[in-house]
Amino acid sequence: MTSSPRPRLSSRLPDFPWDTIADAKARAQSHPDGIVDLSVGTPVDPTPQVVQDALAHATDAHGYPTVWGPASLRQAIIEHLHDRWNTPVLPEQGVLPVIGTKWLVAWLPTLLGLTSSDTVVIPTTAYPTYRVGAELIGATVVECDDPAELGDLRPGLVWINSPANPHGAILSREQVQGWVTYAREVGAVLASDECYGEFAWDAEPTSVLDADICGGDPTGLLVAHSLSKQSNMAGYRAGFVAGDPEIVTELLGLGKHTGMMLAAPILAAMEVALRNRGHVDEQRERYRARRAVMREALERAGFTLDHSEGSIYLWATRGEDCRASVDWLADRGILVAPGDFYGEAGRLHVRVGLTASDERIAAAAARLSDA
Repeated sequence: MTSSPRPRLSSRLPDFPWDTIADAKARAQSHPDGIVDLSVGTPVDPTPQVVQDALAHATDAHGYPTVWGPASLRQAIIEHLHDRWNTPVLPEQGVLPVIGTKWLVAWLPTLLGLTSSDTVVIPTTAYPTYRVGAELIGATVVECDDPAELGDLRPGLVWINSPANPHGAILSREQVQGWVTYAREVGAVLASDECYGEFAWDAEPTSVLDADICGGDPTGLLVAHSLSKQSNMAGYRAGFVAGDPEIVTELLGLGKHTGMMLAAPILAAMEVALRNRGHVDEQRERYRARRAVMREALERAGFTLDHSEGSIYLWATRGEDCRASVDWLADRGILVAPGDFYGEAGRLHVRVGLTASDERIAAAAARLSDA
């Protein structure tokens, strides 16, 4: 008797979203002046020279790095969070470098020991990997933007994201406080994706670890941060998680067993990036200028922008199915991400990235002016 093949883990997951816009990409690439690719949030500006130099100087890395990273990096993370985000001074056990925050988002439900009997709450319109992480363990996914709507639900994990990908909404201090209060009341881990925190335009973001929000106590709280966008280090896969020392220590232990450590030169580059923040201000101004150009051009072309208070995207709609908007823009050589990538609630919107050179942003704006 032949046994049935073991089901593959990937069978639980949806098709990779970007594969579904291959035709639109080909159409945009056929434009006489070339494609303006605003579909993926990958930085195009140079990694700061001070970071590149730190990486180069650390290349004599003959020994194994540690999962926890050097003490000097842990201190840099602690000081960065305290100085920039008003967090309490965390103990060393409360911070951990990670191999890019996407890895953390995808595997956090597994690392927390959640199972198929658990529930994971994610935003209604959200970065797809929140859902992927839950689906990897077969957990129930509930979409919600207001804890008051969750009733008696007792999830194991809650994700929030501010400034948010894809739509750029920024939670108010009252909203962040509401999520912290709810998570603590039901015993859930509250994980806050704050990777776009440096890019706030129309409102000021608040960390869940803000001392006034968490009462100086990080219990039950985690924040995810990345240097990909703020320091143009996406290729370095440099991020960190911080918060509840008990949870972070558990993540550290699992990382030791599974070898999930960053390369020593990357760890060195991270520390320099966190301690030399002038380049972050420079990058923010680049995105601010590109945002102004694209905002005006989209609105002139008949799009309405919703949310978009922060992050490096514009959330645009013409009141039609997002795939129709994707095609309309592709005909003009502009590739964007359809809103349905991020949940059914995004079906009438497209996400327009600001991650293109000044020249390509200007080209997109000119094409929209001719529309």
